[in-house]
Amino acid sequence: MTRRVFTVRRDSKLQDAIAAMLDHGVSGLPVVDEDGAPVGMLSEGDLLRRAELGTGRTRPRWLSFLLGPGKLADEYTHTHGRLVADVMSDELHAVAPDTPIQEVVLQMERHHVKRLPVLQDGRLVGIISRANLLRALALAASGLPAASKSDDEIRERLVQELASTEWAPRSLLDIAVRDGEVHLYGTILDEREREALCVAARNMPGVKAVHDHLVWCEPTSGAVLGLPEEPDQPGQPRR
Repeated sequence: MTRRVFTVRRDSKLQDAIAAMLDHGVSGLPVVDEDGAPVGMLSEGDLLRRAELGTGRTRPRWLSFLLGPGKLADEYTHTHGRLVADVMSDELHAVAPDTPIQEVVLQMERHHVKRLPVLQDGRLVGIISRANLLRALALAASGLPAASKSDDEIRERLVQELASTEWAPRSLLDIAVRDGEVHLYGTILDEREREALCVAARNMPGVKAVHDHLVWCEPTSGAVLGLPEEPDQPGQPRR
């Protein structure tokens, strides 16, 4: 997470908040009350519908009638308001410093947000964004295990990786490894499995190349499609 957090108050002028976002190079700001307690978020998405840009919503009169004056008044406040409180998102989705990364990603997807305030005992101590997740991913990639020297080890690692998934057609596959090059043989029932299998093989430490000899069998008709271009097998594949 990022510990240095720029915030804005509910009663701040919207123009000042926009200037702060531009100055600090951020696309969203936590909103705090007079006591500094977080109460919401202001993001670029909250600023898309603005009267100054001519991007306010326009609807047929019959639909406006169905929505009612309350909804239309709320939209007017959002598009014409000059205070942060007029535009901000009141829903505050937050995480704790010890929240697992998996839960952080789940909340971002569930609530369709790009950043989450980090709270500890109700106090804002940081913010985690997609950029933080990218940095974590870069560190994880740099910590991959050293390259394997043994073809047997490469094959065993790949077999274990596929066994841990729910999509790999393991009973229909043959895998052979020679001089660090993986050869995939067998049948797939969904064309998307082809690339996933190649990705899994390429991710194995020590792999120099991946050769796709897989055949796609359409499960409904039984038609065989995508015959391999490299039919010669490098030695007898082991099951």
